[in-house]
Amino acid sequence: MSSSLASSTGKNGLAVLLAVCLAALALPISFTGGALAAHTISIEFKASAAQINWITNSFMLTFGSFMLPAGALADVYGRKRVFIGGVIVFAIGSLALDFAPGIVTLNLLRALQGAGAAAALAGGSAALAQEFTGHAQTRAFSMIGTTFGIGLALGPLLSGSLIERFGWRSIFLTGTLLDVMALAIALTVMRETRNPDSARFDWPGALSFIAALGFLTLGLNQAPERGWADPAVLGAFSLSAGALAVFAIIETHIKHPLLELSLFRYGRFVGVQILPIATCYAYVVLLILLPLRFVGVEGYSEMDAGLLMLALSAPMLAVPAIAGMLAKTIPASRLAGGGLIAAAAGLFWLSQIGSGGPMSELFGPLLLIGVGTGFPWGLMDGLSVTVVPRDKAGMASGIFNTTKVASEGITLAMVNALLASLVLFAVRQNIAGEGTAQYVGEAARQLAAGNLDKSAGMLAPMGRAALTGVYDSAFSMLLYVLITVTLAAAAAVLVLLSPKRETSPGKDCVVQE
Repeated sequence: MSSSLASSTGKNGLAVLLAVCLAALALPISFTGGALAAHTISIEFKASAAQINWITNSFMLTFGSFMLPAGALADVYGRKRVFIGGVIVFAIGSLALDFAPGIVTLNLLRALQGAGAAAALAGGSAALAQEFTGHAQTRAFSMIGTTFGIGLALGPLLSGSLIERFGWRSIFLTGTLLDVMALAIALTVMRETRNPDSARFDWPGALSFIAALGFLTLGLNQAPERGWADPAVLGAFSLSAGALAVFAIIETHIKHPLLELSLFRYGRFVGVQILPIATCYAYVVLLILLPLRFVGVEGYSEMDAGLLMLALSAPMLAVPAIAGMLAKTIPASRLAGGGLIAAAAGLFWLSQIGSGGPMSELFGPLLLIGVGTGFPWGLMDGLSVTVVPRDKAGMASGIFNTTKVASEGITLAMVNALLASLVLFAVRQNIAGEGTAQYVGEAARQLAAGNLDKSAGMLAPMGRAALTGVYDSAFSMLLYVLITVTLAAAAAVLVLLSPKRETSPGKDCVVQE
C-alpha cells in the first residue's frame, strides 16, 4: 500500500482495503474464467446455445440488478454486514460450482455468485468510504480499480492454465480461496457502520428494478431461439418496460429513492453514464465473445486463448493511470473520446482478420482496443462525482456504478442475441436449395456460441469450412455494429463532456477539467 494511504489512516484502514481488494479480485477472474471455460462446459454437459449464454448472463444479471439495492441495504443495515454476507455468498457459490452436476445447476450457482459479488462490492465500497477521507479516499478507491485491472489482465491467462492442468472447475475454486482470505481479514478488522439518516429500505423500487433487468435479459436470451416476434419474447420485453415504468414512478414519489432521477438533468452527468456503456460495446463484450471464438471456432487451447486475451486486457494495468495523469493538462472529454475512437479503429482492424490465421495477426488489434478503452476506463469513476453538485456526489457515484454493472449484463445479452441472429441468417442463406436442414436453428446458435464441432455435426452438408466462413462473416458484421456504437458514443462524450458545457458549481458541474 502507498505511504500516503498509510499516513492518513491506521493499520485497520489498510487491512480493510486489503480485504475489499481481495474480494474485488475474485470478480473479474470469475467473469473472464467463466467465458474461457464455456466451450469445455458445453461439451461436458451437452448444453444448448441458450444455456451456454446463461453461464455469463446469469452472473451479470444478478450482479447488475443487485448492485443498487445492495448499496442501499448497506446504508440501512450496515456496511460490514452486507460485505461479509456478500463475500460468504460468493465463496459458497464458487465452491458449489466445483460440484455442479449439470448446466442448469451451474447457471443457478452463477446467479448466486453474481448476487454475492454485488453485495461484496457495494458493501466493501461503502465501508472504505468510512475508513478514508480526502485524497486518501481517492487513492483507496483507485486501488480497487487497479485490482480489477489486474484481474482482467491476468484472469484469462490464469484461467487458461488452470483449465489445462486441473479442468474447468478449478477456476471457480480461485474465487473461494480469495474470498476466504478477504473474510478472515474483514471479520477481524472491519468495523460496522451505517447511515443514521437512512430511511427504511425501498423494497418496491428494488424489486421493480430487478424485474426490469431480469425480463429484458430473458427476452434477449430467448429471441434468437424463439424469434424476435414470438409472443413469449415480446411478453418479456413488455414486462421489462412495465417494470421500468413502475420503478420510475416509485423513485419520483418517495422521499429516499434508490435512484435520484433528477441527476439526469445535468448534461455532463449524462455524458459520464455513456462512458461505461461505450466501454461495454468496445471492450467488455470481447472478454466473452473472443474466448468462445478462439477456443470453439479457431481451435486454440485455453492457454493460447488466455495469452491472446492478455493482449486485450494487459493495457488496463497501466493505461488508466496514464489517463489520470494526462487529465491534469488535457480535457477529459478529449482523452475519453479519443480513446474510444482508437478502440473503434482496433475493432475495425479486428474485423479484417478471419479465423485460421496466425496468432500474431491478432495481437495488434487487440492491443489497440485495450489501450483505447483504457483511457475512458481510467477517467469515468472520477468524473462520475465531479460533474454534479457536491451534495449529490454520493448518489451520483451509486448511479454510475449501477449503470456500469447493469449495462455490462444488458450489452452482453444484446450482443449475444445479435450474433446468434446474424449467424442464423447466414446459415439459412447457405442452405437454400439444399432442402430443409434439421436442427438449423440450434446449429446456428451453437456456432454463435463458439461450438463449431457440434454445429458441424448438425449441418454436415455444409462442412466445417463453410460454417467457419459463416461465423467469420457474422462476427465481422457484429464488429461493424460495435464500431458504430463506439464512434457514436465518442461523439456524444466529446460534446457532453466538453469544457464549454461547464457552468458554476451547483448548476452543471462542480469542478473544472
